[in-house]
Amino acid sequence: MTYAISPGFRAGDVLSVACPFTPAVVERGVRHGCVSVRWPWWSVDTGSEFYHWSGVVGLGVETGGHRIPEAEVELFRTEPAPERLEAGDACLVGVPPTVVHVTSVDRHDPPQETGWLPRPGMTVCVLPRGLSYREFPDGSHLDGWGYGMHPDNGIPYVFELLMRPYAFLEPGDEVGDGGGRAWRFDGPWDWVPFDGAPPGAGPRWPLVLLARAGAPCSDGDAAAVAVAAGTADGSHGETVRRWMSLTGASPTP
Repeated sequence: MTYAISPGFRAGDVLSVACPFTPAVVERGVRHGCVSVRWPWWSVDTGSEFYHWSGVVGLGVETGGHRIPEAEVELFRTEPAPERLEAGDACLVGVPPTVVHVTSVDRHDPPQETGWLPRPGMTVCVLPRGLSYREFPDGSHLDGWGYGMHPDNGIPYVFELLMRPYAFLEPGDEVGDGGGRAWRFDGPWDWVPFDGAPPGAGPRWPLVLLARAGAPCSDGDAAAVAVAAGTADGSHGETVRRWMSLTGASPTP
């Protein structure tokens, strides 16, 4: 599935994201873990009251053979490599196809004031494959929310949906499981049991959709049929393992 701008991003999605490499000019070579380039996709928002953007974006890079947290989540790359670039050099900037998982989705109404145009109406935070929330030896941490992308801000991202765990459920759905417990689904890794007991290993399949958007569901409802079909085989644990095999990450902090 390829998105131009999609309202359907949600936490837990596993995506492949790419951006065509585009000509740019280096503003400053590597310094303090960043290479700075004149950004080829945005223009200065002269109507911004609070932010005054210079037209330059700093991209996190490796320094001394080590990756700082900001570089570890950076999706954009330069050609040639950053260490070969100096101020005034021509380069290409883009995103090679990269597997990421979505940690959060926020919509901005009105669009967010950032200092550049177009103003984004959505922020999708992702972590690249192999990364999940963790602490570093110096006590710092990789923010569990990850790298913020704005799918509607003029950058020609291409997204491919690789996996959406529990695609047949909507946040807020109430379900009954094969073990007789009732749950509220707030996200693929965010299940709230109504009995107040710890969630343990999660719901036991198959699942029965009890209510959606506060309205009771019957067995014949299309949504209920989809939930029953989606959980007729397999298990919550198998869903977690498949997700982890794609992302190389832990689904929870």
